[in-house]
Amino acid sequence: MTMPTSTPGSVDSVARSVTQSTDPGAWRPTWVEVDLGAIAANVAALKAQAAAPRLMAVVKADGYGHGMVPAARAALAGGADWLAVALVEEGQTLRAAGVDAPVLVLTEPPPGAAGALLDARLTPTVYSPEFTAALDREARDRGGARVGVHLKLDTGMRRVGVPPAQWEDALRRVGAAEGLHLEGLWSHFAVADEPDHPFIAHQAREFRRGLALAASLGLRPEFAHLCNSAGTLHLHDEHHDMVRPGLAVYGLEPAPGLAGATRLRPALTWRSQLSFVKRVAAGEAVSYGLRWTAPRETTIGSVPAGYADGVTRALSDRGQVLLRGRRVPIAGTVCMDQFLVDAGELPVAAGDEVVLIGAQGDAAVTADDWAAWLGTINYEVVCGIGKRVPRRYLGP
Repeated sequence: MTMPTSTPGSVDSVARSVTQSTDPGAWRPTWVEVDLGAIAANVAALKAQAAAPRLMAVVKADGYGHGMVPAARAALAGGADWLAVALVEEGQTLRAAGVDAPVLVLTEPPPGAAGALLDARLTPTVYSPEFTAALDREARDRGGARVGVHLKLDTGMRRVGVPPAQWEDALRRVGAAEGLHLEGLWSHFAVADEPDHPFIAHQAREFRRGLALAASLGLRPEFAHLCNSAGTLHLHDEHHDMVRPGLAVYGLEPAPGLAGATRLRPALTWRSQLSFVKRVAAGEAVSYGLRWTAPRETTIGSVPAGYADGVTRALSDRGQVLLRGRRVPIAGTVCMDQFLVDAGELPVAAGDEVVLIGAQGDAAVTADDWAAWLGTINYEVVCGIGKRVPRRYLGP
């Protein structure tokens, strides 16, 4: 559904379409807009500047809060060759929606999930002997072609993946498995968002050593991939056969300024409306704990979104939103379903648009702003937008 751009302070047709919708949960005027055209354009831009011939778009965690299935379709429309998820269940959701592209599951599920993974035609990551054996048994029991797997090497992040001392054993194990074949070899950078960090070079060397070891054993995987969003943007010598961006797909930078010449468009805007407006006197306190006191007579507006929606309590007396084209501060403690803003002397009324993340007129509040206020990263901000906030999709 295409929605018009709103003007600061107006109750536009976008807002009316939400408040008048019969969709479950749409009566509260708080919603997220996702520009699918931006996702497609970001993928196209990332692929155009990559030194690798293929791009794997990471759509786990409900597409980083943007909606996994629409984001996956938009990424494929932009030229993505593969998709990546964290869970078998996420891959099943893509298949149930009719998405047929290759899908890599980035982490091993429990061994008992091997059958479900194969039923959904997902490509597994392997690194433990237990899961590799379970997958091999399941594949042999089904007969047919060998199942392609991507072996993950731990090159230094120490999260999951085969430890360096066990690389040869793991490679031999996969190479000897009658039901499997080594389709991919991959690893993950720990500090690619810090371009001058010396550990980047260490991990790159380790990964090349893993590829050489595989070749010495007669194993030549079709796909070698190492670079996440940050690596895709600035580590072109390490792109190998495929890059694997996640955050950048959604138009967000993994670190300030890291996108460089690659133009990324943020795909997500979070809108709401003032639900109630009142005047409060100087010295009057508001919200739970009465921790914020009006320094002057002012207008306080209620916004129908709260920490159950991803407006975390840590934004109390710290965050800002857009109202009538200006930044206004959050006043007092954020509640579960609502928060208050100090509108000062702005001429506001119930129904006026509030932008939590995005642009309004010439002003903007970004996921990076939220991350700075919260002492976290933009990934957590967008992933934290709750399920009860409806998503509305712009573009084809």
